[in-house]
Amino acid sequence: MDKNTQDIEKINFEQALKELETIVKNLENGTIPLDDSLENFENGIKLIRRCNFLLDNAEKKVKKLTRAETGEVIEEDFTAD
Repeated sequence: MDKNTQDIEKINFEQALKELETIVKNLENGTIPLDDSLENFENGIKLIRRCNFLLDNAEKKVKKLTRAETGEVIEEDFTAD
């Protein structure tokens, strides 16, 4: 695993999103060499995967409220069922 991948695995969602926005701007600008564009694209894919991983983990932690048949509000762990 290269250093860049290790760095990406340590950043939080906001950092990953900010880096992804920078990459998108660079790619849209079109002024960087092809090799750099490909490297940016690869890093962007890694950042997207990191964001998805963090969002999935956050979703698993979300609590949902449900009502029992008696009308009582019950708190339970969120499941993606």
